Amino acid sequence: MNRGAANKAEKRSAGTGQVKSKYTAISQRDLPHGRQGKHHSIVLELLDEIAKLAPGQALKIALSDLPDNKANIRSALSRASQKRGLSVSTSSDDKHFYMWVGPPVAR
Repeated sequence: MNRGAANKAEKRSAGTGQVKSKYTAISQRDLPHGRQGKHHSIVLELLDEIAKLAPGQALKIALSDLPDNKANIRSALSRASQKRGLSVSTSSDDKHFYMWVGPPVAR
């Protein structure tokens, strides 16, 4: 066994007898719950917008208005909509990203 590692593991706080750690221990009750990823705000905005649409309508968003590429936004939107129990469909072309509530539209 490495002597340095053994000495490091045996360092104790003066007076308490507890082993010192370079990390702080906290109660699990004090941990943050949930995670807001980098797409959180745009996904919330888009989900709020499609909630306002009439049946048969879709949102048309310029790709240049999205904070990331359409694949990453689509993935984040899919995860968030599944959490909410929504069926959200998407499509895109060279300039726009489209989304609507419901199944994909048959052409």
